[in-house]
Amino acid sequence: MSQSHQLVGKHFCLDYTGCKETLSDVDNVRLKMFSAIEASGMTLLSYNEHIFTNTNGYTGVFALSGSHASIHTYPENNSCFIDLFACDENCSHMQFDQILRDFLQPSHVNTMLFWRGSV
Repeated sequence: MSQSHQLVGKHFCLDYTGCKETLSDVDNVRLKMFSAIEASGMTLLSYNEHIFTNTNGYTGVFALSGSHASIHTYPENNSCFIDLFACDENCSHMQFDQILRDFLQPSHVNTMLFWRGSV
């Protein structure tokens, strides 16, 4: 007889606009993503990234011990979109948000939290 496993994920989406910290400083943005991931309780497994040369926009996708995170920056608009998806119920999306919010200092934040799977 197989055991039933509840399949549930937490998908946290952040829209930051009016960011005061420069989003074109890719090295700093990457380091803050690393810090936010660590603060969330997740472990970084690997990451892949691309820098758009025409705008210095940045896309980073981070494979985590409990799923993944991503960031898409739009320096020309002082805005970015960030996702954190976690299957680990101990993941702190609030700590993740706080690290990034303190760093980027957006004038407006829109957050969405979705529960996915068998809730």
